[in-house]
Amino acid sequence: MSKYDVIVLGSGPGGYVTAIRASQLGLKTAVIEKESLGGVCLNWGCIPTKALLKSAQVFEYLNHAEDYGLKVKKAEADFGSIIKRSRNVANGMSKGVQFLMKKNKIDVINGFGKLKEGKKVSVTDKDNNTKDYQAEYIIVATGARSRELPNLPQDGKKVIGYREAMNLEKQPKSMIVVGSGAIGVEFANFYNSIGTKVTIVEYLPNLVPVEDEEVSKQFERSFKKAGIKVMTNASVESVDTSGNGVKARVKTKKGEETLEADIVLSAVGIKTNIENIGLEDLGIKTEKDKIVVDQWYQTSAKGIYAIGDVVAGPALAHVASAEGITCVEKIAGLDVEPIDYDNIPGCTYASPEIASVGLTEKQAKEAGYELKVGKFPFSASGKAQAAGTPDGFVKVIFDAKYGEWLGCHMIGAGVTDMIAEAVLGRKLETTGYEVLKTIHPHPTMSEAVMEAVADAYGEVIHL
Repeated sequence: MSKYDVIVLGSGPGGYVTAIRASQLGLKTAVIEKESLGGVCLNWGCIPTKALLKSAQVFEYLNHAEDYGLKVKKAEADFGSIIKRSRNVANGMSKGVQFLMKKNKIDVINGFGKLKEGKKVSVTDKDNNTKDYQAEYIIVATGARSRELPNLPQDGKKVIGYREAMNLEKQPKSMIVVGSGAIGVEFANFYNSIGTKVTIVEYLPNLVPVEDEEVSKQFERSFKKAGIKVMTNASVESVDTSGNGVKARVKTKKGEETLEADIVLSAVGIKTNIENIGLEDLGIKTEKDKIVVDQWYQTSAKGIYAIGDVVAGPALAHVASAEGITCVEKIAGLDVEPIDYDNIPGCTYASPEIASVGLTEKQAKEAGYELKVGKFPFSASGKAQAAGTPDGFVKVIFDAKYGEWLGCHMIGAGVTDMIAEAVLGRKLETTGYEVLKTIHPHPTMSEAVMEAVADAYGEVIHL
């Protein structure tokens, strides 16, 4: 039987990063993967969706070339080529992970892994052959998949999840997107941009409901302006797939109506991949579809750990990676600190982009803080105006008493690349005054952060 110091079950952004860090720390490491290295994120999530969105963005630029003083012939979206590019980007990234495995001398074991007594993992390969492996520490990083609602069963053809949405054979003429989290709005944005008629249905009162309310309202305005039909406070009660397309019965405050489309995309959250991996056999505790762990990610079974989407917390790639690194550094005996889950950035890559960290204004008020709130619109930004992207704003929230940076919320072009300033500032316990007195380069989108802080402190110059 092959023996290791660490075996990682799953090779997504949690799993492969965990394995690399373990190897760097001198631990003999193996990764077990049933599909492709890189998991959902690299192959069916984060990376290929961003490739699709980039194609949509370029298409938008071409269609509005005259706004920039340019004349071009009418652009056409080649759906097959767009999908092919996205797949090529994903495949290239997956090959990059293969290289990293070899570079770090990590054994890659292909097959479906199941936990067994005695710190073992039984792996069944595609030919149904089974082999056992043993490790002092086993880390579960099996991730999650598209969640199915009882009244919205996915058939992979007319009612689809995110995997099918990025690999369709032909572009649908019309689409209903159910759910307005990051996955839902990113696909709604992509398909609408290349000419599909899109309707988005959200159960809660606002699109992107986890965001600050002002951001959500701005985002909804942008979507409506782009031609997307938005239905909030609405739910899909049932779907009829018996005809050529799909008929969805939607319940709203005004009553029920029937929507017709070629395809329904279900984007109502995720379901963890914790079935049939041996948790019950080892008596490992689970709660609300998540594996229960301590602050160092150890489960109720000694030597068995879990990270990423399978544990409580934000289901984000960067969180999974951070959890994996923290987990193995603790295993290796390093002096580490627990992750601060109050300082996790969230990003949505639709157009306009959304990025946020910390408390919303509503949450800060409910927590009892006296606030200083500042806001700076990109319409007042020289860089945004020159780039032709004046929509959106930066909003900052500070504790009036001590100057603590409680939250930062952005919507606009490129804001997912700007949010790290706020994350770092909060990590370093920066005050609003320090941000205000930090010179930002001009003209840039990033100076909107400084201007928003200046607005909070009554010193804004360009408003």
